Amino acid sequence: MQSTALTLSPLTPLLRPLNKNPNHRYGSLWNLSSLKPLVLLRSINGLSFQKASHLSSCSRFNARRINEPFLISDGRCDGFKVRATPVPGNVGDTNDSSGLATSMQLGAMFAIWYILNIYFNIFNKQVLKVYTFPATVTAFHFGCGTLMILIMWASNIYHRPKLTRSQLAVIIPLAIVHTLGNLLTNVSIGRVNVSFTHTIKAMEPFFTVLFSVLFLGEWPTFWIVFSLIPVVGGVALASFTESSFNWIGFCSAMASNVTNQSRNVLSKKFMVKNEETLDNINLFSIITIISFMLLVPAAILLEGVKFSPSYLQSAANQGLNIRELCIRSLLAGFCLHSYQQVSYMILQMVSPVTHSVGNCVKRVVVIIASVIFFQTPVSPINSLGTTLALTGVFLYSKAKQLKPKPKGGETLKVAE
Repeated sequence: MQSTALTLSPLTPLLRPLNKNPNHRYGSLWNLSSLKPLVLLRSINGLSFQKASHLSSCSRFNARRINEPFLISDGRCDGFKVRATPVPGNVGDTNDSSGLATSMQLGAMFAIWYILNIYFNIFNKQVLKVYTFPATVTAFHFGCGTLMILIMWASNIYHRPKLTRSQLAVIIPLAIVHTLGNLLTNVSIGRVNVSFTHTIKAMEPFFTVLFSVLFLGEWPTFWIVFSLIPVVGGVALASFTESSFNWIGFCSAMASNVTNQSRNVLSKKFMVKNEETLDNINLFSIITIISFMLLVPAAILLEGVKFSPSYLQSAANQGLNIRELCIRSLLAGFCLHSYQQVSYMILQMVSPVTHSVGNCVKRVVVIIASVIFFQTPVSPINSLGTTLALTGVFLYSKAKQLKPKPKGGETLKVAE
């Protein structure tokens, strides 16, 4: 059952009545909504009253339930504004239910993030295995994302931002390195196993620390440096025992680490003003559109036009017919943009450290799923190296939690 809450606000900082007659029952209506007193709940005749903690010195107050806002005044507590608003009958249960609902929502979003990431890597590997044009495939992914963004803005699912020149000056460098990072990752996935690409990408914390020292002058703590030892050692051990190892796949995955982490450094170095910042989803949307515009001419220049029937037929001869190739390409583009959007939504709900831990767990899930789906041969030493590297990434995420927050403000973070 819903009850009625009567919100009482003190009349003036000195609590003085306008009417000098102390026996006058009602005073004037005053509003000090800017004050934020603590609230004490009381129940009188089945009604819930919210009483400001400033009123603890008052021994009593009288109230009547009427339709319009009214005032209460007695000899010691003069001039309170009372406004009737609906509140839940059981505040404690409401808070518990809200916390449970938020936890369930967050858990569902993490599950969607992981599932979409798994399917993206599977579909993307299937396409790149027979259609070996990573620039064209990456441009197609950005094209799918751009189309989804335009539909989202046109249908008012999400508000369209208004960009300024200062924002574009920040976003364009981020879009360039974002484009390179995605392109290099696809080059690696096309050359080596998905599990090996993600094992190499576990080296990202190492480049984060390196670039922070070189360009920002931020020196890591002992625990951060300590956590990087298993990361580097695990990647090296996994690389030496990887059955699909080749230098193009290895170097392109390592280069994607460089671009992705330089992107985060750029976001710190070219910080926009607080009043001009974009929310995470619109920031990612603008970056996706700019990346598409940048990569289409680059893909044509590097690979030519590869959507001709002859190239599609050559892919069909290697195991995927034209229809299957097109469907898997569309699904990969949809999954890529969707999981990155969900990643940004999660980033708005949790701390960056929690998001980093979730990203580490995501990488573990993707590696295991790709090994099972593609039946990738994994030696015991290779498994040990991968486990060691991912353990180091987890330790790095926890070590960041111990690091004091920088005084320069929040980072314009771009999620992967």
